[in-house]
Amino acid sequence: MLTHSERMQKKKAVVDGKIAAAASERGVLVINTGNGKGKSSAAFGVVARALGHGLKVAVVQFVKGRSDTGEEAFFREQPGVDWHVGGEGFTWETQDRDRDASAARHAWAVACRHLADPTVGLVVLDEFTYTLKYGWLDIEPVLAALNGRPVRQHVILTGRAAPQALRDLADTVTDMTMEKHAFQAGIKAMPGLEY
Repeated sequence: MLTHSERMQKKKAVVDGKIAAAASERGVLVINTGNGKGKSSAAFGVVARALGHGLKVAVVQFVKGRSDTGEEAFFREQPGVDWHVGGEGFTWETQDRDRDASAARHAWAVACRHLADPTVGLVVLDEFTYTLKYGWLDIEPVLAALNGRPVRQHVILTGRAAPQALRDLADTVTDMTMEKHAFQAGIKAMPGLEY
């Protein structure tokens, strides 16, 4: 049986080998999807990380229409962040498909400007997958814009039910699952945790 030190030496050799083999440097496309909580929150954690490294960041929110979230209040105050709330609110609230689609197209136009800007190091397209799920945007122009972005630009897409074409294009896909949620137990969405 190997000692702890021997196991850690073997593990270190494996990790060091993988690090040495990862020589490519380019922007990464990340998708946070699934029915679990934390897709947007994880993306906003990366916004903080990117800012800490001096990257310029753009956030475009596609469904969320509220402007009282803690992350927006914080990040709007930070230099280097362009924050755009482009949604009309959750679809069950708006109940107006044409208005939702129009808002999505407008937000996509804003996103495309950022996706074409080589000075933007990170673009977060929050709740973006719904634009495809509900047919507000066509997938082909989306794939073309993501493929045509500046070579060093990172992009994070969030939202449930990411289509397979987006998953195939992405470098990293995290499918968040839910085991349980406080809301199911009758606990209201709490500021500072949920928004």
